[in-house]
Amino acid sequence: MRFSREDLVGSVFIAFGVTLFVGFFYAAIVSKLLPPYENSLLAAIQNDWYYCLLVPLTLPVIIVAVYLHWLSMKMFKHA
Repeated sequence: MRFSREDLVGSVFIAFGVTLFVGFFYAAIVSKLLPPYENSLLAAIQNDWYYCLLVPLTLPVIIVAVYLHWLSMKMFKHA
């Protein structure tokens, strides 16, 4: 069975997405549950609260943006 170039590119995108998800999940949730680190980089990730709150607070903004987009399209269609 041969894989095409598109299959390879798709697999790379999926692997990249999974890697980013695992990294974010570690930074946002897992690192807060572990004991304090001695490594300065890992301690900075553990003490950072920005990324922990970024995704949950992005969801209401997306909902408002989708609603405003829908509303503007309705006004455009009926104008």
